[in-house]
Amino acid sequence: MTAEGKHKKRVLSRPLSEMFNDALVYAARLHREQPRKGRDIPYVGHLLGVASLVLEAGGDEEMAIAALLHDAVEDQGGRPRLEEIKKIFGQRVAHIVHGCTDSYEIDPDRKPPWCERKERYIAHVEEDSDPEERLVAAADKVHNARSILSEHYQVGDAVFERFAGKKQGTLWYYRALVNAFRAAESRDAHAAAEASNNRKRLVDELARVVDELERRAGGPGVNPCRK
Repeated sequence: MTAEGKHKKRVLSRPLSEMFNDALVYAARLHREQPRKGRDIPYVGHLLGVASLVLEAGGDEEMAIAALLHDAVEDQGGRPRLEEIKKIFGQRVAHIVHGCTDSYEIDPDRKPPWCERKERYIAHVEEDSDPEERLVAAADKVHNARSILSEHYQVGDAVFERFAGKKQGTLWYYRALVNAFRAAESRDAHAAAEASNNRKRLVDELARVVDELERRAGGPGVNPCRK
């Protein structure tokens, strides 16, 4: 091998385009003042983390853009925001964002009750979601669950106080999501093998994090919606 060939710089076969750059700026502007739940941490860190997981799991540029924007509708504008995303970034991105959204109500005080939103979203994942939605959704839940577990090491069960479902509801929700993702993957067993394996790895990681959360919290949660 020549010296020139030995030190040749590797480049991506399909580099991310200017549209990805535009989505980064768009997401940062939308969520600029938004903190992570109960913490003084910029929300954009979560969006970047989810996009990273999507890319590392084999997602393409549009799926990574959807990851950056997956909370834009729910937190920053409702259906008008979804229409804007569709206009700027295309139907496929908008479809994935729609699949990650559990409420279109702009006023947080008028959103449907927590139980209604969470049970409906779990049912959507299990029964209606498509593989691309699930990759982005699983990345979102993995990043969230990792954050909860990391903070649980620091403050214990107090971490659950910032969530509407509290300890029992939060643990129940994440375990229900693991089951829903796995049921959906079984339903779509015909999907492309490589993409399916990438989603399975994300869901398996989610399961491991939830296992550890349950172990540290003293057991699985209880569905607070069915008393």
